[in-house]
Amino acid sequence: MDYSKIIAVSGLSGLHELISSKNDGAIVRSLEDKTTKFVSSRIHNFSHLESIEIYTVRDNVNLVDILQAMQKTKAPLPDTKDNAAIKKYFEAAYPDLDFERVYTSDMKKIIKWFEILQKNDIEIKLSEPEPEVEEAPVVEEVAEKKPAAAKEKPAAKAPKAAKEEEVAEEAPKKKAVPKKKEPTTEEKPVKATKAAKPATKAAKEKPAEEAPKKKAAPKKK
Repeated sequence: MDYSKIIAVSGLSGLHELISSKNDGAIVRSLEDKTTKFVSSRIHNFSHLESIEIYTVRDNVNLVDILQAMQKTKAPLPDTKDNAAIKKYFEAAYPDLDFERVYTSDMKKIIKWFEILQKNDIEIKLSEPEPEVEEAPVVEEVAEKKPAAAKEKPAAKAPKAAKEEEVAEEAPKKKAVPKKKEPTTEEKPVKATKAAKPATKAAKEKPAEEAPKKKAAPKKK
């Protein structure tokens, strides 16, 4: 029988082995009379012996430390009806116990649990932690995410292609502007040539009027 499956049930005396757990309770077997029954979690509370801690003058210790110290001591178990003998026993078995916070009723319960574990030949030790096997999948997940990030890089180039299309659409609009200015530049030389023609006609008419004035000079002879 594994120590990690031993529980204490509130409202029930002794210790019990946890057979199976359900949403509304658990099926337990008594270590004293070996009876099996269903216990509702609405009425009772369950405490694994592995999770119970005891007050000391230093840091709290697990119940296993107290039970193992009781195994090592050569002193016989005290009478649970003699409170003074109980305190002397634990002062010898575990001197660092905080006797101001650990009451005599608690020490009596520890002695009774110790006797039940001894009768059922249950090895008093904490279960070994399970090896961390989850680390390998985590590394694989990271490796799978890296290619996904590499695939997202081409997606970032898509907006650039869209901008190039916009620039390509705006380019023809700018070329259409010089086409409207070309007729205006051709009209200016046409007006200049028309204005030059009347100027030449006026220049030809003036010599025609000055010619008769020069013929009056020979009358002085």
